[in-house]
Amino acid sequence: MSEQARYKLFYEEYESTTYLRLPFSKFSISTVYNFLPSISAAIGAYSPQKEIWSLAIFLHAVPRFCIAIIYYQYNTTVLYSYAYFLTLLAFLLNCIENFALIVLSFWTSTSNYPVHRRAFITFIISSEIYMLLVVFLYSYARRHLNDLDKASLQLKKKLVFINITSILIATYCFVRHNNSCEDYVYSLFALCEYIVVLTNMAFHMTAALDFKNRDLCAYTYGVYLSHR
Repeated sequence: MSEQARYKLFYEEYESTTYLRLPFSKFSISTVYNFLPSISAAIGAYSPQKEIWSLAIFLHAVPRFCIAIIYYQYNTTVLYSYAYFLTLLAFLLNCIENFALIVLSFWTSTSNYPVHRRAFITFIISSEIYMLLVVFLYSYARRHLNDLDKASLQLKKKLVFINITSILIATYCFVRHNNSCEDYVYSLFALCEYIVVLTNMAFHMTAALDFKNRDLCAYTYGVYLSHR
């Protein structure tokens, strides 16, 4: 299937179908039924969804990079010195993930599909490696784990497992839908995509446990964590 045909199949189906009655309701294209849009389709072509999403990404872009810096500083103190290279790699992957998220949000699947696709792939790869690397470092290279740290690590492990499982299922559904166009397979792909995004968000939100007894301080020369 050509790239243009694949694009139309995944991103223009909500515009071209004559069976659509309400947003996100059941529709049919060539007798293939689905009821969920992918995130790219939902935020890439419809207002006000795309404006709200872009605004949200814009507002939290700087805080996300600040948190990446804070995690780098934090990891250099709680991890053994022999893990410094991996600590630096985790920081770079976190920054790449954040940058890719910005790109795929402002260059949507409808405005510039090739850029959006590459940014999405970069986001997935960098985020997966980052999460796996963080779990590895906190499991085998951490100086000390208190009860709160252990709870945070266990939550991270569960989220990574769900995230990777969802990616594998989504990949299978993507290929199967692309080849066979069966009923509801695309919806299962979209559902798995939602789970991937939500578990990624939850993984980053474990910062609330990692930094529970600390305050984020911003000053002229950057940001740092202070103990309460």
